[in-house]
Amino acid sequence: MNARSLIMGWESKAILRHSPWDAVFIGLAAVHAAVLLSAPSIPAIAILLWWNSNTVSHNFIHLPFFRSSVMNRLFSMYLTLLLGFPQSLWRDRHLAHHRGKGTVTWTPAIAVEFVAVIGMWSILLARMPEFFLRTYLPGYAAGLLLGFVHGYFEHWRSVTSHYGTAYNTAFFNDGYHVEHHLCPGEHWSRLPVHTPQDARVSPWPAVLRWMETVNLETLERVTMRSAIVRAYLLKVHERAFRRLLPKVEPIRTIKIVGGGLFPRTAMVLRKLMPDAEITIVDKSIENLRIAKTFLQDHVVFVNEFYGAVIEDQADILVVPLAFAGDRAAIYCEPPAQAVLVHDWIWRKRGESAVVAWGLLKRLNLVTAKNRHEARRCATGSEYCANKRDDCQNPERSDGLPDITHR
Repeated sequence: MNARSLIMGWESKAILRHSPWDAVFIGLAAVHAAVLLSAPSIPAIAILLWWNSNTVSHNFIHLPFFRSSVMNRLFSMYLTLLLGFPQSLWRDRHLAHHRGKGTVTWTPAIAVEFVAVIGMWSILLARMPEFFLRTYLPGYAAGLLLGFVHGYFEHWRSVTSHYGTAYNTAFFNDGYHVEHHLCPGEHWSRLPVHTPQDARVSPWPAVLRWMETVNLETLERVTMRSAIVRAYLLKVHERAFRRLLPKVEPIRTIKIVGGGLFPRTAMVLRKLMPDAEITIVDKSIENLRIAKTFLQDHVVFVNEFYGAVIEDQADILVVPLAFAGDRAAIYCEPPAQAVLVHDWIWRKRGESAVVAWGLLKRLNLVTAKNRHEARRCATGSEYCANKRDDCQNPERSDGLPDITHR
């Protein structure tokens, strides 16, 4: 019996109330417990608490999975012990949040689940005090912090959605948060059909949405104050460049966009390609002045805004993470024979090398071999004919199944 037959069987036997997809949640809740029992760790406890709270538990709050009220109460108790928080209490608080008002009253169900959590913690403390104090509690606190950040930035400024395929696959359309507030009783699999034209959208999942408040240039200036941080950045970038540069030959000229302030790219490429002619293009003359203090001769500094011309003569063009132009157009139609693009770690394109997981950063190598097969990307809304999906929605080219529109 395959998985689909099993899921449909559950529904046909009147076990599930709303959708056969809910059997997946039940199975994943069991996997959650299995992971904690077999390989408990601070990261596992934290990440699974955060993930489950925003998938299994959240959907169970709005649409209890089972037709039987007894089974729903039992599953609520299971989630209570799994997450370490009374599910009934969270349900009442969360539904009050959707109503925009109301208070939570103490109920017998909340009292029973609260006692169950205290009992479980007491047993862990008595029998495994070191695990409870040094692993479980730190992981539990980290998971609550992730959940707080997630919930805060879902509603920061106003209710906001995120439509990335990777996130909405892993979190079962949790990114459709505007839609969820419009139709809180709708099943997660049908949320995409309720997207309003004026929905506020962020390119970041909620837990990473704080990145919208971070100015990359400010972070760059912070790194310049620490020799240890600068050495680390040079090391991890050199490792990524060493992986990708052999795929591009010959290399005589290199153009670096926005290479001012701490010019790690130029410093690494000068070391790896000592005979290449390197040009740094930066619109800030002050950034260029600072960059010159880190570099010796044989580097040309150009004070201008780089507009991503289609026929750049450099053998390699390097585009920064903070690039202000049309990144999708560069991926669609590389403006040079080879382009190295600093990008976020979840945006793998072409040949790619991770710079550092801790920096959430990778380096992508794209070439111009398909330049004449694609239509010119003239503006941010005009995209390549043969690369329509990558250009119009780069986050939809990650190879994951698109369940968001089924």
